[in-house]
Amino acid sequence: MEFSKELYDDIAGGDITVTFRLWRRPHAKVGGRYRIGLAEIEVDSMELVPFADISDADVRRAGEPDRETLRRRAAHAGPIADDTPLYRIAFHLVR
Repeated sequence: MEFSKELYDDIAGGDITVTFRLWRRPHAKVGGRYRIGLAEIEVDSMELVPFADISDADVRRAGEPDRETLRRRAAHAGPIADDTPLYRIAFHLVR
């Protein structure tokens, strides 16, 4: 799993604990461990959710200031409407 480099410190600090991905199929798995810069994370859960159902708390857990910033970051793979399903991936810092 890849993240923007500007998020590495917040992931390593445990401030970012969820991410949203616009994938046709999963590119991560529950229990999988992934190196993010100097940190390592483990995926706790993964589910498909419509963009409109993403909570304000999850927007903050993803390290974004607001929903539209999250929409723009996740849209690198295509446009995201309110009914577009995204993978919600919750994880924790291993080290």
